[in-house]
Amino acid sequence: MKISHKIVNIASGANVLELETNAAKYRIMLINDEIVRIRCTFDEQFAEEASYALAMTAWEDKMDDLLEERTRVAALPIPYEDLGTHLLLSTSNLKVRVYKEPFAIEITDPNGQVLHSDLKEKSYVKDSLGRLYHYSCMDDDDYFYGFGEKSGYLNKTKRRMRMHNVDTLGYDSELTDPLYKHIPFYIKLNGKSKIASGLFYHNSHDSVFDMGCERSGYWNKYSYFCADGGELDVFFILGPQIKDVIRNYTDLTGKTMLPAKYSLGYMGSTMYYTELEKDSDKAILKFLEKCEQEGIPCDGFFLSSGYTTGQDGKRYVFNWNRDRFQDPKGFVEQMERKGASLAPNIKPGMLKTHPLYAEFAEAGAYIKDEQGERPEIDRYWGGAASFVDFTNPKGRELWKKHLKDAYISLGITSIWNDNNEYEINNLDAQCHFEGSGKEIGALRPIMPNLMALMAKQAIAEVDPDVRPYIVNRAGFAGIQRYAQTWAGDNHTSWKSLKFNIPVILGMGLSGVANQGCDIGGFYGPAPEPELFVRWVQNGIFQPRFSIHSCNTDNTVTEPWMYPGYTQYIRDAIQLRYQLVPYFYSLLFEASTVGSPVMRPLVYEFQQDAKVLEESFDFMLGSFLLVANVLEKGAETRSVYLPEGTDWFDWYTKEWYRGGQTIEQKVTLGSIPMFIRSGAIIPMAPGLRNIHKDVIEELRLLIEPSEESSFVYYEDDGKTNNYQKGDYLKTTISIRNGKETKISFVKEGRYETPLKTVVVDVICKEVAPVQVKLADTKLPMFLEPAEWEASAAGWYYDMEQKTARIKHEYVKDDYDLIINFDVKDLISI
Repeated sequence: MKISHKIVNIASGANVLELETNAAKYRIMLINDEIVRIRCTFDEQFAEEASYALAMTAWEDKMDDLLEERTRVAALPIPYEDLGTHLLLSTSNLKVRVYKEPFAIEITDPNGQVLHSDLKEKSYVKDSLGRLYHYSCMDDDDYFYGFGEKSGYLNKTKRRMRMHNVDTLGYDSELTDPLYKHIPFYIKLNGKSKIASGLFYHNSHDSVFDMGCERSGYWNKYSYFCADGGELDVFFILGPQIKDVIRNYTDLTGKTMLPAKYSLGYMGSTMYYTELEKDSDKAILKFLEKCEQEGIPCDGFFLSSGYTTGQDGKRYVFNWNRDRFQDPKGFVEQMERKGASLAPNIKPGMLKTHPLYAEFAEAGAYIKDEQGERPEIDRYWGGAASFVDFTNPKGRELWKKHLKDAYISLGITSIWNDNNEYEINNLDAQCHFEGSGKEIGALRPIMPNLMALMAKQAIAEVDPDVRPYIVNRAGFAGIQRYAQTWAGDNHTSWKSLKFNIPVILGMGLSGVANQGCDIGGFYGPAPEPELFVRWVQNGIFQPRFSIHSCNTDNTVTEPWMYPGYTQYIRDAIQLRYQLVPYFYSLLFEASTVGSPVMRPLVYEFQQDAKVLEESFDFMLGSFLLVANVLEKGAETRSVYLPEGTDWFDWYTKEWYRGGQTIEQKVTLGSIPMFIRSGAIIPMAPGLRNIHKDVIEELRLLIEPSEESSFVYYEDDGKTNNYQKGDYLKTTISIRNGKETKISFVKEGRYETPLKTVVVDVICKEVAPVQVKLADTKLPMFLEPAEWEASAAGWYYDMEQKTARIKHEYVKDDYDLIINFDVKDLISI
């Protein structure tokens, strides 16, 4: 065993501090005022810089040419003070103390508040099996969030979790570990100081996080990270707010890709249709027709892998079963005419009986055995298979060729990457690694990221203007740059409905803003009616909204499967579509800032001790609290409304002060939702298809008692022209003074199709006495029908306590000015 006990040599470069201890070498770099890199190796020298995960570096890296999205920054100069017992490095926001003996690193804010501290005498360790450990001090009132896709409650304190990609069919969303994603990053929030910070371990070997599960009386309380190999390459990331940690982390690993807008629609899916003996295409087209008949919006269909089935009943990627899909190109065109995209299921494992197996083998495109001579063969769905090596340019190019031939040439621009966990049991199987060679045990979670990148590149090579929609089941840190994800093959149960929420929230806190789960449950018997309704009512708030099933009782989960309950399903999905402008603006925010779409309450209300462990109620963006009904037979729902703001019931606009728990009666149709004071929520009433419908009326729901702002984002939703400035950002701001001013400031050259804007202003205490559009006084109506018939004006809805303001779309910047003075009708 090797343990760094003391520093034996110090060398300083322009922007890196080189340290040698009795056991290991270290490089410390100040990436910026908020990010510190600590790199440790127990080998004779550091490995070459070669990262598929980082989107931002301050050094040359082997993958610079492969990753077009990578940016290079200049690290800060690194002068240090030698204070005898320790070295001191400083940024404007951090103090880094490197203790000489016993060796340890401590990071504080400028006020001396400890943010991270290594466990002295046991900080950096390599054991006799080659495993690497990093031990950190912790307090009993520390809360830990993130870790990627993890089961259980949001706070992972006293949890031990394994980082490993695995195909967890029918998993328990409270207890199963690991799942499909491997993201070695977490956020620590100290319960006393309420300061947040993060640690990202840039290491793709299998690993373990122990967040205080292990205890020893010989040591201060600690947590640890343990990796099976590689280096201890640690990035410390400052908050002090959780949202700051995520912003900085996604600067490192990349922001969420802005997807095609239709991806926010309902995506139909089931394995059932593609397993029919024939005419699966007709079944899917009938599904879309049934959606239209039932008034259920739908914008696409995930095509399960049964479409690839060969004569022997095996699934072969890139193959179309002509009994089930007689004319794939014609089918894609028919789908397009109906306003629905097609996302075919694609798998990276190729069975030995695959018609293309030899072509990939001859090209050397597979991961090879440990001698690097023959394709490695392992278990897979359907039998023995080899796996495409996406660290090999030959594997990448051949994969893209067949993506184009089999799908993109047909007009398909949506790719569903499935079963890509790379469960290769021989960890010494060899990957090309851009010519350097490396074992799969070091690269397993990287493969699904590169698989998604290949889909993005292949589509761009055919048509650089089209915006792709890519979905991945597995992934590593940075997967958000290329794909939407989902939480795999969940079990059909009330528990899955409930605990899939913190699974999704944890992914959002790990930089992956665009994700969801299979609504209704994937594996198990058909959901009972009440469970199905509640799951859809929850699913409409997930960025990925798809009802997807592989039911074990010979049934298929469809929106109308229980006719007596279809109205509840229809109402929920139509609410989802009404909120599409809000969702799309939140995805734009994720693509620029890194913010999650679904946010745990602690993200928005970090100072409220009562929300630090809330796992099931969440915020949709900054302004909407969702408290879904998650219990069978529930007649009431307790909801804690965070302090520091006011809240308004979505339906009645009843006002509640924050910092209290309320009890609401619920029915099967209830979706408890609460509007935060200062809310600005853009909506599109009547939207039914994102592909075909043009939004000409924008509705803004605004609560003006608290000053705030929101960026309403628009572009064409389907091309990459937004990257060339063809977008429109409208910053909507609330300012309070003698009068309430709602300002609209525009940026960008996108020509919006909007013709009318309706602003619903919640009036907490009194109705307006006057409303002006810039300098023009808008007419006030007493009758709603007169207001409806007018081009501009306002009226007060007494039941909703809302002033409804309407005007024609204004292209330039402007203000709405609302006067809430109380008119004295007696003394006039």
